[in-house]
Amino acid sequence: MAETAGRVLPVYLVADESVSMTPVVDELNAGLQSLHDALLREPLAAAKVRFSIIGFSEDVVVHSALSDLRNETALPQLSVRSGTAYGVAFSLLIDRIPADVRALKREGFAVHRPAVFFLSDGQPTDPGEWEPVYAELIDRERTPTAPNIIACGIGDARAETILHVATRPEFAFVATPGVEVGFAIAEFCTALTRSVIRSGQAVGGDTAELVVERPDSFRMAVDVV
Repeated sequence: MAETAGRVLPVYLVADESVSMTPVVDELNAGLQSLHDALLREPLAAAKVRFSIIGFSEDVVVHSALSDLRNETALPQLSVRSGTAYGVAFSLLIDRIPADVRALKREGFAVHRPAVFFLSDGQPTDPGEWEPVYAELIDRERTPTAPNIIACGIGDARAETILHVATRPEFAFVATPGVEVGFAIAEFCTALTRSVIRSGQAVGGDTAELVVERPDSFRMAVDVV
């Protein structure tokens, strides 16, 4: 059997870019830059992670294709548009994740099950449409590369919706009531950074474990529903 080039974890940030995110999009962009800086300081962990940034509103935009962030000089800036259609994001992932996994395997990598970090500040504007698309995405028979989805809700995102999006109850988090949204964004980015680095370290240590940290000032969605 041919030796692999090592094991990698594909990570996708899927972020809400609806108009309601306007007051906090700068905080989100700053948090992503901090994530990039932190990964550059942890090259062994960064080597085990491939990272992509996707934004959704009424449509979906791939701001950054899956890549090794050690080779990136800066991350793209998220912006805002109208709508909060969850379905367009999940539909893109159905196509994109299998293609990315195939590409990594062609490069000789063994690929850990992908992780999606989903962030929204509102309820989906496509009710009844996003659920069947989501169901296909997480069905491991129809989508063998189905990801683990970690869902975080802020603002008007309801706990029951976030719990539905997360693939496991312990992967669903909502901001504590009264917490300022910009602060919640910063806490989300800090937890995302820690989760990515610790997961990269785990994959590098051959434990192939996804590490998910609860953001400070967030609580488990299952405790709210």
